[in-house]
Amino acid sequence: MNPKITDWRGRTVWLVGASSGIGRALASALHERGARVVLSARQAEALQEFVAQHPGSVALPLDVCQPKQVQAAAQSLLQSGPIDLVCYLAGHYLPMRANELDLAQVLRHQEVNLSGVWVLLDALLPALLARRAGHISLVSSVAGFRGLPKSLAYGPTKAALINLAETLYLDLQPQGLGVSLINPGFVATRLTAQNDFKMPALIEPEQAAAAILQGWAVGDFHIHFPKRFTRLMLLLRLLPYRWYFAAVRRGTGL
Repeated sequence: MNPKITDWRGRTVWLVGASSGIGRALASALHERGARVVLSARQAEALQEFVAQHPGSVALPLDVCQPKQVQAAAQSLLQSGPIDLVCYLAGHYLPMRANELDLAQVLRHQEVNLSGVWVLLDALLPALLARRAGHISLVSSVAGFRGLPKSLAYGPTKAALINLAETLYLDLQPQGLGVSLINPGFVATRLTAQNDFKMPALIEPEQAAAAILQGWAVGDFHIHFPKRFTRLMLLLRLLPYRWYFAAVRRGTGL
């Protein structure tokens, strides 16, 4: 569904939200394969530490919630050459249920998980369309497949990202651009460390990075992992609501 990317030598990859977790692991894997890796996040010190350990990589600190910062970063990066792939990994997560609704946190989820993508697209799409080449990859989550407990603020933003990626593919694939959607299951990161329940099929960030690279290598639109968990979640999407709600309540003990 997308051009296959197997040789990363000389390619410029911009990872937005790469100071830790999946983003940092992916940056390491891409650097090892010869890509010119550009990392962005708010944590400038973490980015500089990565650059010191991975010569040739570039730190571009920014806050995805600040459009002027993203625009300036994109313009600076494009001046040094084309961007072959941009991956949006920035995310905010706080477990929340309806009886604990925190509006400030809800809006923060929306700002980081979704609005930041629009800001990035606004900054990059004109250049990618003019070149008729490049790849956009959005990291969503299986939490966006259907409603889940404790996902009041997080799940809707990820569901929106899934819809957005599908729409982008329909619009941009005929224009020569690649678009991919990444839906991880549970990955051991500082975000999932907040969960107070057993996370099935929990994997390490390095395993997630390997799965993403494999998805790009075969040209997948939908990259999801670990398959033993995500395939079950995909099946649950097909259930009628009565069966789905009963299955989730039984599976979570609610």
